[in-house]
Amino acid sequence: MAKLSIKPLADRVIVEAAAAEEKTAGGIIIPDTAKEKPQRGKVVAVGAGKKDEPMTVKVGDMVLYGKYAGTEIQVEGKDLLIMRESDIFAIV
Repeated sequence: MAKLSIKPLADRVIVEAAAAEEKTAGGIIIPDTAKEKPQRGKVVAVGAGKKDEPMTVKVGDMVLYGKYAGTEIQVEGKDLLIMRESDIFAIV
C-alpha cells in the first residue's frame, strides 16, 4: 500500500483488515451475512508513540486485535481501522 495521506497521532495505529474467511476448514462456503469480522490485519501507519511509551508495532507488521477493536474509517477508497496500540494483542 502506498503512503497514506493521514498520520495517526500518539499511540494510534492504522490497520488494513485481512479478508474474511470465505470457506470453513471443511470446505463449506460462508455467506456474507455469516462472516465473522476479521481479527487480523496489516499495519499501514503508526503514530509517534507517547512520551514514556515507544511504539512496538511498525508498518508492515501482521497483527491480531480484538473483534470489536478500533474505529472503521475510509481513506483513499480503502476501508481501514484506526485503534490504539493497546488494542493489538500480538504480532504474527
